[in-house]
Amino acid sequence: MSNPAADSDASRIPEDSVDAALRTVENQISLFWRRGRSISQQLSRQVHPDMEPAAYGLLTVIRREGPIRLTDLASCIGVGKPSVSRQIAFLESIGLVSKDADPLDRRAQAIRLTPRGEEKMHQVQDARREVFRDRLGEWPVEELQALAKYMAKLNATYERDGFPKDGTK
Repeated sequence: MSNPAADSDASRIPEDSVDAALRTVENQISLFWRRGRSISQQLSRQVHPDMEPAAYGLLTVIRREGPIRLTDLASCIGVGKPSVSRQIAFLESIGLVSKDADPLDRRAQAIRLTPRGEEKMHQVQDARREVFRDRLGEWPVEELQALAKYMAKLNATYERDGFPKDGTK
C-alpha cells in the first residue's frame, strides 16, 4: 500500500536533476580519466622510453602483489592473457621483470620484478606521490578523506558489475 505523504515528499529530487547531476559526474570522470591516462603515459616513459602505460600498470600490480602468475595478473587488471603476455615479454626484454618456476606448481611461472625493476618503480612511484602532494597537498585532510571515501564507493559499485577488485593491501 502506498503512503500518499511519502509519494508527495518534497525532498525527492526531480528526475531531470538526477540526469543533470549524472551528466556532470560523467564529464568530470571522463576528464579525470584522460588526465590519468596522460600521467600514466608520462610515468611509463620515465621507466623506459618505449614503455606503454599498460606495461607500467602491470609493474605496479607486480610490485604490490609480489610474484604472480600470468593468468592471475591478467585477472587482476581485467584483460586477456595474450595482452598481458606481450607486455610481460617487453618488460622481460628490458630487464624489469623475470619469470621463475612457481614454487607451488612447477609447470607455471611466477613473474616478479628484478632488482632493476624494483629500483625504477621506486623512483617513479616516489615521483608520482610528489605529484599528488603538489596537486592535493593544500587540500584539508577532511576533504582528501572524503575524496578517497567517494572514490572507493564508486570503485565498489563497479566491482559489483564484475570488474576486478583492486588488491591494495
